[in-house]
Amino acid sequence: MEITELYKIFQQYPNVVTDSRKCMKDSIFFALKGDKFNGNAFAAQALEKGCSYAVVDEAEYAVPGDSRYILVEDVLVTLQKLAAHHRRQLDIKVIGITGTNGKTTTKELIATVLSEVHNVLYTQGNMNNHIGVPLTLLQLSNRYNIAVIEMGANHPGEIAALTRIADPDFGIITNVGKAHLEGFGSFEGVLHTKGELYDYLRGKSDSTIFINKDNTHLTGIAGGLLQIPYGTQDGLYVNGDIVSCDPFLKFRWKSGRSGEYTEVNTHLIGSYNLENALAAVTVGRFFGVDPQKIKRAIESYVPSNNRSQFSETGHNKLVIDAYNANPTSMMAALKNFAAMNASNKMLIIGDMRELGVTSGEEHQKIVDFIKDYQFDDVVLVGRNFAATEHNFRSYQDVEELMADLRNARPEGKTILIKGSNGTHLDKIIGLL
Repeated sequence: MEITELYKIFQQYPNVVTDSRKCMKDSIFFALKGDKFNGNAFAAQALEKGCSYAVVDEAEYAVPGDSRYILVEDVLVTLQKLAAHHRRQLDIKVIGITGTNGKTTTKELIATVLSEVHNVLYTQGNMNNHIGVPLTLLQLSNRYNIAVIEMGANHPGEIAALTRIADPDFGIITNVGKAHLEGFGSFEGVLHTKGELYDYLRGKSDSTIFINKDNTHLTGIAGGLLQIPYGTQDGLYVNGDIVSCDPFLKFRWKSGRSGEYTEVNTHLIGSYNLENALAAVTVGRFFGVDPQKIKRAIESYVPSNNRSQFSETGHNKLVIDAYNANPTSMMAALKNFAAMNASNKMLIIGDMRELGVTSGEEHQKIVDFIKDYQFDDVVLVGRNFAATEHNFRSYQDVEELMADLRNARPEGKTILIKGSNGTHLDKIIGLL
């Protein structure tokens, strides 16, 4: 079936599902495959539960004579093509966001700010991959006038593929750092892949990027693009600086050289969030959100996804940044924590995943950095940290640590919890 024919069906039944357990009336089931499942095997079940159509790519699961089965060559490719086609039928401005660190927080801040004035569709959670991006785009309708689409990658070429689907009009790369080196091969590989967003926009007329002028890696690859600059330098479209960061980030910003400062009290932990907040301010100003509405929006945003969170449990004060970690974000978190005005500081640091052959070296660098600071207590979690040279308490996995915490919980500490999601440090929060 041609995409234009499938699109006519989608216009009648504009709800797309990929989980047969979540089928609803007047929806289309796309039978995606994974390493441990085959969605084709659930197509009949999806139809029984109320889906109007099932898109499959294995003929044995398409019942002959039943027009509710749509047989295609590849379900995933079909989903992506349908999303790309749908996006191009609507006069909606699309902002594409990628970057090594901060892209989810930046996406949520931008969406919160823009929603003060506009009807905004934005990526939910971490649905930023080859499946999540098309599923988000297929939720677009004429009720929206702006879409904020997050795009993630761990291999070269992935951002290029996602931009071809999302067709962004505007782009923002939050930053580039050492992450997913197992897939990218090097920092240069990370920079090249994130830069695929800029490459796509160069091929479009009237495309614009929002760029952090403090980041020389980004300014070095942004040639040939219309740039809306932000950062800490004076005279930019938006410039700002930190007022305080103890524990929450308070910052101020103004437009250009002559504008008045607006001060914002956030619920975000970490000086490194200044660039994310300034990005949201910049996009908001560009799309006509006035300063007081920007202030209100950012001050109302409370992270709830184990990113840049602060929590008081009755036993301890927790700085929770346990969703993801790489050498760049780990170092930023440690520097921020070291600068915090707090007593009885404790570190619970988990392994950084997907670093490939550089893993041992990068984990040792983090340990060496920690040795230079007088933290009261340091706990390392994971086999990679366990293999480094240190004299800290170390656990092979989070289960070992949890057993100890059940017997002896820390009291009166200010604790930084930081590690890759795969280390599962979120499990210890309830024990602290």
